[in-house]
Amino acid sequence: MKFYRAEQYQASCEVLFLQYELEIQQLLPDARIEHIGASSIPMAVSKGDLDIFVGVDASEVENAIKLLITLGFQEKIDTLRTPELCMLESISNDDVALQVVANGSEFEDFLAFRDKLRASASLVWQYNELKISCTGWPQEEYRKKKSIFVEQVLALS
Repeated sequence: MKFYRAEQYQASCEVLFLQYELEIQQLLPDARIEHIGASSIPMAVSKGDLDIFVGVDASEVENAIKLLITLGFQEKIDTLRTPELCMLESISNDDVALQVVANGSEFEDFLAFRDKLRASASLVWQYNELKISCTGWPQEEYRKKKSIFVEQVLALS
């Protein structure tokens, strides 16, 4: 794993988010589209990728996935897939992932995690330290360590 400081990637991720937000909104006018992941958290260290939350009614998840695929995405294999969650990854040169989520589901935790870090410089510092400590690690090991941190943050009141 390789990580970048906020000043190395966040501005370009914000520009990319705004571009995708417009495209997604045209396909899914009722969707809730939010910038999530490290690139949405001021001063967060990141792999430099962009994550976008696309919240839709539970009855619209499958249709939303079909429409989003037309923007150059495919279902991401080896990730959790439920009727309320589907992760899509870009097949273009953009390092972008879409988290298609049923509104009101447990998977709105993507937003809760982002908001807790945005509200706490201490949590951002801890998150950055965790990521930096994983430099050079295999992705699976990094994901395990990150998952534990995310669960701890979400358990905070």
